[in-house]
Amino acid sequence: MGCFITFEGIEGCGKTTQINLLAIRLNELGYETVVTREPGGCPISDQIRSILLNGNNNAMEPLAELLLYAAARAQHVSEVISPALEADKIVLCDRFTDATLAYQGFARGLDKALIENLNQLASFSIRPHMTFLFDCPVEIGLSRAISPLDSQGVREDRFEKESLAFHQRVRDGYIGIAGQAPDRIIIIPADRQVQAVADDVFAAVMARIQEDR
Repeated sequence: MGCFITFEGIEGCGKTTQINLLAIRLNELGYETVVTREPGGCPISDQIRSILLNGNNNAMEPLAELLLYAAARAQHVSEVISPALEADKIVLCDRFTDATLAYQGFARGLDKALIENLNQLASFSIRPHMTFLFDCPVEIGLSRAISPLDSQGVREDRFEKESLAFHQRVRDGYIGIAGQAPDRIIIIPADRQVQAVADDVFAAVMARIQEDR
């Protein structure tokens, strides 16, 4: 089996940049990597992503939001993550089940036990081997957040439009989740220079790879 590494954090924390930098360094060392994201990662899940992140869908029911994330995850794990791990590749995923607990559980207030059950079901019980939580003040993250356009040219900014209090609940939720899983989740201070953050991430990954040998 390969290695499954996830990257978490509030909007604008820099995790996407860090995934790409890590993939480059690992590829240079000869490791096969798969860079993917949630929601999305494959055609069906990308279509669900366009619904979830479309800023015009501001009337979405929180439970509908949760179920759409679960549906996208089930397809993504089945089509992308599981096959890559079975092929002994390193999977680098931008968000996974921790994000659902932070956003829909802590920030939206949906039942956390329900979310845990859905996460397990939709992920086919696959769990990350290690997770990086890029932590920074919400004001800094939101000031750096740049919402991309989806395949239809619609800006993916539905969550950026949420209140500062919402994003603070997300951050607090992430910190709480990390406290419950210290063996898996590494908190990385993200309000620093990009290269300093990248060096910390790379060192932690290489240490884990050496451990597993």
